[in-house]
Amino acid sequence: MSDVLSQAEIDSLLDSLKTGTVDLEEMKKSSENVVKDYDFARPSKFSKEHLRTLEIIIEHYGRLLSTNLPIYLRENITVEVVNSEAVTYMEFTNALSNPVILGIVDFAPLQGNIIVEMASKLGFAIVDRMLGGQGLPLEKTRDFTEIELLIIERVMTNCVELLREPWENVVEISPRLDRIETNSQFAQIISPSEMIAIVTLNIKLGPNAEGMMNICLPYLTLEPVMDKLNTKFWYSNMQEKTGEDYTEDIEDLLKRADVPITAVLGNSTINVSDFASLQVGDIIRLDKKVNDELDIYVGDIKKFEALPGTVGKDYAVRLTSILREEEDG
Repeated sequence: MSDVLSQAEIDSLLDSLKTGTVDLEEMKKSSENVVKDYDFARPSKFSKEHLRTLEIIIEHYGRLLSTNLPIYLRENITVEVVNSEAVTYMEFTNALSNPVILGIVDFAPLQGNIIVEMASKLGFAIVDRMLGGQGLPLEKTRDFTEIELLIIERVMTNCVELLREPWENVVEISPRLDRIETNSQFAQIISPSEMIAIVTLNIKLGPNAEGMMNICLPYLTLEPVMDKLNTKFWYSNMQEKTGEDYTEDIEDLLKRADVPITAVLGNSTINVSDFASLQVGDIIRLDKKVNDELDIYVGDIKKFEALPGTVGKDYAVRLTSILREEEDG
């Protein structure tokens, strides 16, 4: 129901019209409904909120690429998200050149596949780097050989495995590289008229190579989780670890760490000539008595005192006291 104007408001409006303060024609224009064009061939299934959330997810993915790929390529890598858009699958495939690297990824448990597309010059640079080169792209593009495709497949498999973590706040996925295609005609995973979201990454491989990677996400694949692709849901479900959780993890790692422990029976000082003439059976006088406590070092830090003894046929010590930090040094 529209608001009802008071008599004072009506009188003020009439006075404004009489004095020309308010233009009646402008009021009529402003009250007209604005009609927006709607393309039924390209329904807007991805909102700006959806695309922004996908950018956040792929930004996380880009950080994982920049920290994991250098292990294999032995080269610094920088990755950044440069664009996201919603287009039809036909527009995406028509923009591809041959040869191209298209990784068809099974996005289980979601139905259907996604595509990870890598620029061919970036693929040639990766092959060159993996084979001991400087990571230089080819000056003239050609088809990939079987050996080159095998090398790229190994790198792409590692890239696909990294998709698991960025998506865990939306859905638990088990991505798997199904195959690699170099011709877009053999990568028809959905109907050409279906809508897809494309998030573009710019990848710099050292100082010599740079290229784009496109993550192609069909609407049909993401449809079951579309209601979760908003920043409010995404941030509310971020699994942030508390300080206590980190403490438990650190303690678990420390418990499995190997540290050297040394029991010092005593110390002595002799000159170099005596040391050089030592023989089996010689006796070195120490500064400790038989019943004195020994100093026990963990690494280079004295942490315990103990008495010497044996366990079976092995030498051993029995701890008698623990030295705190304030007692050490």
